[in-house]
Amino acid sequence: MLNSADSSFVGELEARLGPAALRPCKAADLEEPRGLFKGQAAAVLQPATVAEVSATLAMCNAARVPVVPLGGGTGLVGGQIMESGPVPVVLSMERMTAIRDVSPDNNTMTVEAGAVLADIHVAAEEAGRMFPLRLASEGSCRIGGNLATNAGGVNVLRYGNMRDLCLGVEAVLADGTVVGGLKRLRKDNTGYDIRNLMVGSEGSLGLITAAVLRLFPRPKSLHTAFLAVPDPAAALALLHHLRASLGDTVSGFELIGKAGFEFLEETGFGLTSPFQETPEWSVLLELGGGAELAEALEQSLAEAFEAGLVDDALIAQNETQRLYFWQIRETIPAANKRIGSISSHDISVPVSEVPAFIETARAALPASLRVNCFGHMGDGNLHYNLFPPKGETRESYKNERAALARCVFDVVADFGGSFSAEHGVGRLKTGDLQLYGDPGRLNAMRRIKTAFDPVGIMNPGVVLPL
Repeated sequence: MLNSADSSFVGELEARLGPAALRPCKAADLEEPRGLFKGQAAAVLQPATVAEVSATLAMCNAARVPVVPLGGGTGLVGGQIMESGPVPVVLSMERMTAIRDVSPDNNTMTVEAGAVLADIHVAAEEAGRMFPLRLASEGSCRIGGNLATNAGGVNVLRYGNMRDLCLGVEAVLADGTVVGGLKRLRKDNTGYDIRNLMVGSEGSLGLITAAVLRLFPRPKSLHTAFLAVPDPAAALALLHHLRASLGDTVSGFELIGKAGFEFLEETGFGLTSPFQETPEWSVLLELGGGAELAEALEQSLAEAFEAGLVDDALIAQNETQRLYFWQIRETIPAANKRIGSISSHDISVPVSEVPAFIETARAALPASLRVNCFGHMGDGNLHYNLFPPKGETRESYKNERAALARCVFDVVADFGGSFSAEHGVGRLKTGDLQLYGDPGRLNAMRRIKTAFDPVGIMNPGVVLPL
């Protein structure tokens, strides 16, 4: 049984940690970006050291007070918001932002969990290296949240997601135990992998306070192209063709349906299709490597034209055009928000099944609905979002939302996919996990939760329902 954090307990925290470690709640602390969840909190704690995190969790554990970790607040599944139940304390990482070490020789960077992703990019670039996680929210999201949700982004095809980009973590368990794991090692086969338990656990097992990140050589140049393709099946064949001819230089392969361009125009963002006639399907392609790739790309695309895999190709001629191409892709979610989706889905299926999934899901849904399908085709992750017909609003479909989401997820399950590709489970999708998750795996997850957090103070209701 958990207890609410009352004023007396908050006073004890302040006496132990000092007044600088507490601040009043802001509206943004208690609401996620889409407004689906409204939270509660007795106070926001902002520890500055691992020792202060340890003391905070030890006190909360002893008092049986729930703790909700907070990074940049950009999560979309309610993982950072506790709406009901005993009033928690929010534990923010906003004062633990240090970049402790950058080692070009090891291709590593050691950072605290509150470091903003954009600042990590700058530090890597200053060292002549690159950290490849790129997200639309990188100006505000924090690396602790990226780790907790196993974030993906547009470069997963070449570099992997956060779990692949992390060599080790320092974490604090519910009882205040500090687990050190900041060795800069590629090989460390010494027992259970605490890192991989913490990454993706959404703060339900403990709190990540620092991590060792993998860095990579900066590509000498980037080569970006917008390609019109006949259909998703052609896009898949094109992906295989490009990787066969250009190897691991392919870092981005984004599938974009026509609705994405239509929504950008409809919502007044001032971004227009680079094609004279917007195709039903297009691919945003990016390669990283030397200048010689330009010629190799042109040759590979010429072969793709001959094979009927590409109808039109626009290769960025300068950095301004390259950034414009990516601005189109990164603004589609903002256009979606302005339109107002009935139901949004961040799903994944095996790469080989992407074309069949798109066809099957569209046929399973009412023909009147607009579907904006786009995303990271190279790793099978699609954003498959449903919208009302033009002239209608999402409110007219609020009673159908659950059934429509179930329809999409049923198709995902039939293709051996996942209803949550990169945003996590949070509180939004706990019911889906119970419905679609493997019973044995769920049982193992509950045992792990109990072992790491027997009192149950860590982000209650996230991943596993209360």
